[in-house]
Amino acid sequence: MNQPSATSGGEAGKRLFKGGADSHGRSLAKGVSWRVIGTADTFAWSWLITHEPVKAGAIASLETFTKIALFYAHERAWRVFPWAPNARTRSLVKAVSWRLVGSLDTFILSLIVTGNGRYAVSIASVEALTKIALY
Repeated sequence: MNQPSATSGGEAGKRLFKGGADSHGRSLAKGVSWRVIGTADTFAWSWLITHEPVKAGAIASLETFTKIALFYAHERAWRVFPWAPNARTRSLVKAVSWRLVGSLDTFILSLIVTGNGRYAVSIASVEALTKIALY
């Protein structure tokens, strides 16, 4: 049985997303594109807050690696909890828990790179809001 393509048209999209909405290709494309958007968001806010592009670049660069590892660990941890695997409530709780982990990561990296607690709180707070909106 053929499943519908994850795109609205085009043979290239059908090949990339073969297998439907939950294909490996689609998941990979979403993961990579989101990491690019998330890193750009952190870089922009870090630069605006610190006025130091090198420190902003360091925060964003480090975050690229830590977020990939943390997201993997977060996903694996949630597999341990069989609670309502397809429920919207589970998705919401999982999303909120990830945002907390992600924001804590940004806070810690910002604190390490800038040495300034005010900057770290500001960067983590504002990027938490923008990442929710961007997602």
